[in-house]
Amino acid sequence: MRELNLDRLRTLVTIADLGSFAEAARVLHLAAPTVSLHIADLEALFGAPLLVRKRGEVHPSGVGEALVERARRLLADADETLEAVQRQVLGLAGRVRLGASTGAIAHLLPQALEVLGQHHPGIDVHVAVLTSHDTMARLANGSLDVGLVALPQGAVQGVKVEPWRRDPVIAFVPSAWAAPQRATPKWLAGQPLILNDVGTSLSRLTAEWFALAGEHPKARIQLNYNDAIKSLVAAGYGATLLPHEASPSATTPLDPRIRMLPVRPALWRPLGIAHRAGAVERATQHVLDVLRQQRQA
Repeated sequence: MRELNLDRLRTLVTIADLGSFAEAARVLHLAAPTVSLHIADLEALFGAPLLVRKRGEVHPSGVGEALVERARRLLADADETLEAVQRQVLGLAGRVRLGASTGAIAHLLPQALEVLGQHHPGIDVHVAVLTSHDTMARLANGSLDVGLVALPQGAVQGVKVEPWRRDPVIAFVPSAWAAPQRATPKWLAGQPLILNDVGTSLSRLTAEWFALAGEHPKARIQLNYNDAIKSLVAAGYGATLLPHEASPSATTPLDPRIRMLPVRPALWRPLGIAHRAGAVERATQHVLDVLRQQRQA
């Protein structure tokens, strides 16, 4: 059986509503022969008469009435689908898939999402907790739209990366420890450490910081969840090096069992905004615009 044609169904429903071929042709801006052809095609498709002419009026047959009822639902669904897609094309709605680390999600994204919600409430951002490597890979294969990644990143075909911000990396140590005013590689290397998993951008960054001072410490435990790391620091299990990502408006107090120390030499973790190169959907563009507004000077 051939597929149903929405234009022909719309013609049938309009005739059923108006009771006239001529009126349907006028409302649909079609020639009278075209309206007759639409009905003839439908009747040939179903092998049954769909309309009955009686006393100058046109009414659906039994089969026609069943088809009209279903056609109304199909046409309504088609109109709703068209409107939904047009809203996404115009940037009034849409889904944007974003990848970022737990730290960025906890401390950097909320403000951006709040601004986005105020100006573009129809955009739905789906956030995935990912390493920078995984974010770049998913952007390349098309399963992600935007990513917040550690810099530098190697060139990946089809993915564009731009600088966004940089955050100071500081030492988080148990408050009960006797600690210097500033944490040096030599002092930290002599303490029990909780560090990020090997292979992450932060792990490479901190390893280089230690290595430049001739230190190569081994961690007691390696994790990728910053809040879990801070909980272990609070429990006195060890010290850590993490980016201080809190925004200026952050109000969550630090656990009193944790002390933050600046490090010497200073260490910074740069972040970038990554997205697929080429044409960008408007919903994605709105997300990028909001993130760029929060770019550090």
